[in-house]
Amino acid sequence: MGGHPLPLTRFPVARIAGVDIPRDKRIEIALTYVYGIGLTRAQKILAKTGVNPDTRVKDLDDADVQKLRGAAEAYTLEGDLRRQEGMALKRLQDIGCLRGRRHRLGLPVRGQRTRTNARTRRGARKTVAGKKK
Repeated sequence: MGGHPLPLTRFPVARIAGVDIPRDKRIEIALTYVYGIGLTRAQKILAKTGVNPDTRVKDLDDADVQKLRGAAEAYTLEGDLRRQEGMALKRLQDIGCLRGRRHRLGLPVRGQRTRTNARTRRGARKTVAGKKK
């Protein structure tokens, strides 16, 4: 019969903006798992709610989680933010400006060189055979 060694109901998962945040990390770091919350914004949210940044997620009580959820709602996060950014890129591509064309081609957008050092945008090197004489 077995079953799970610990009943899962005893440890509710903290969900913020539709994301399960990791239980064993400090809340300051765990908040950054939400798309749209970086370290600075996490610190602002914690300062506003008065939650200690050193607290582990599993040690938070329900009231703290509710406060954090409320404070996070003041920002555009997750799906809405992804949609917003996608629409901004689509607009650039539709009007055919240089930035939009670079995005479409998967090349660096902000004026970096591409003869060398554009590996992140262009992908791994494709070896080309040497020229025959």
